[in-house]
Amino acid sequence: MSELPITAECPYCQQAMTVSRMTCHGCDVSVEAAFPSARLGNLPTEHQRFIEIFVLASGSLKEMAEQTGVSYPTVRSRLDKVIAALREEIGKNQKTKGSILDAVNEGKLSAEAAAKLIKAI
Repeated sequence: MSELPITAECPYCQQAMTVSRMTCHGCDVSVEAAFPSARLGNLPTEHQRFIEIFVLASGSLKEMAEQTGVSYPTVRSRLDKVIAALREEIGKNQKTKGSILDAVNEGKLSAEAAAKLIKAI
């Protein structure tokens, strides 16, 4: 089986995709469920690859520029785009958590129900 690039976007219609099945290749057991999505997994593939290179270069933008053959300002600009995308992704979850807490404060949701919703995020 060939590996597909990790992306949260449908290659056919570009809508958001979710993980729904996990399989153990050792014993062939599979679990199907609505798994929570990972923030990094929701970033575009090019951003995920940038993060991989960034980590392997020990966070050195200068080393990344040398390895990829692009200028330092170009690498810095790409990093800024990845940071903005990650902040946006984190903001999506924070808004959800904030609205849950707001509902508790307004008496529209019990603390127990809110705890279950937050754990599911």
